[in-house]
Amino acid sequence: MGLVVVSGIKEVIKKHEMNCGGDFCDALDKKVEQMVADAVGRAKSNDRKTVRPGDL
Repeated sequence: MGLVVVSGIKEVIKKHEMNCGGDFCDALDKKVEQMVADAVGRAKSNDRKTVRPGDL
């Protein structure tokens, strides 16, 4: 889906003096998408239409 900015992720990893594997950003993107879906589910289960930080 492209939720993460690859250049930004690689910059953060480089700050820690590490390298980024070719499939890391794709895996991170999938994880972020799932986290958002889970947060939406929690908001819906609380009868809200607004997703809040507490839903994470």
